[in-house]
Amino acid sequence: MTESTPPPGRQSVRKPAAFRLDDKTVQFEEEPAADPLTAEAAMSDEAGQAIALQRPAPPAGRRVRFGTWIALGFGGLASLAVGLAVDNLIRDLFARTDWLGWTGVALALLAVFGLLGLLIREAVALARLGKIDGLRERLEKAAEDDDAVAARGALGDLIALYKDRPETARNRRILSGHMREVIDGRDLVGLAERDLLAPLDSEARRIVLNSAKRVSLVTAVSPRALVDLLAVLFENVRIIRRLSALYGGRPGMLGFLRLIRHIGTHLALTGGMAAGDSLASQFLGHGLVARLSTRLGEGVVNGLLTARIGIAAIAVCRPAPFVRTRGPTVSEFMSELMKAAETGDTTSGGI
Repeated sequence: MTESTPPPGRQSVRKPAAFRLDDKTVQFEEEPAADPLTAEAAMSDEAGQAIALQRPAPPAGRRVRFGTWIALGFGGLASLAVGLAVDNLIRDLFARTDWLGWTGVALALLAVFGLLGLLIREAVALARLGKIDGLRERLEKAAEDDDAVAARGALGDLIALYKDRPETARNRRILSGHMREVIDGRDLVGLAERDLLAPLDSEARRIVLNSAKRVSLVTAVSPRALVDLLAVLFENVRIIRRLSALYGGRPGMLGFLRLIRHIGTHLALTGGMAAGDSLASQFLGHGLVARLSTRLGEGVVNGLLTARIGIAAIAVCRPAPFVRTRGPTVSEFMSELMKAAETGDTTSGGI
């Protein structure tokens, strides 16, 4: 019986058969070579998909900020009201007698000059904070890229930032000597952290620890929740201002609001408050409650959260990243806060 020939354009279907793997008469067919046109088309499709994925999404439309309009409107109305009130007052003073009118004019000019000075000081403080933020970003990038040229340029600005601080003169001189040597960029940033910023970091830790102690003790002994809230608010504001001044920021009112926003962003990104809360809960669950009263335990928790805010303030106010060290952590303040809660230590280190 002869095997039928398949029609043209169709492949013959082989019937299933059994065979042994070690049979030498068995031959395996090789896979047919891919058609060049088909392979080229598949590659173009893949390239097109990759380009489509890399193409940025169209920018979203800008949102209308009605809050800004409201603030500008009420601010303009308030300015007009104050100006009209001053104008009417000066007119009334001139109507009474000339010397009263000129006294009012002099006082108005004095207020205008004071307002201009305040605005200039706020602008300088904001520029200084912006310079510190930019310096930190430059040093961080220089350390990541190990760029010695960029590190030397940024460290020159860091030395200039503390040129008016006599207590840093020796450390600035040491760092300037390192900058004249052949050292990698990351190592230069590490040397700046060790020689110039280490004393400031120690002072910053002391400020945070003392504030955390005060919050812990005040909230442990105060009978009112309002007193606790005011104590925590006062100490947190004090920490932010002192740390900013320590690292060279010297913020004004607008700069302080900017620092608060940056610290809040830092805490949100790092999960700082939640981390501090869970760490404190774990710490309290491992024996502190058995040794302290409930109020003292709450005071320690508040002290730890204050310390966490201080740690975030250090990260925001410091003009350089932590390269050789990881920076302060909440666990470093635990034992000190526990001792202060047990002994009632109110030592503030001269603060």
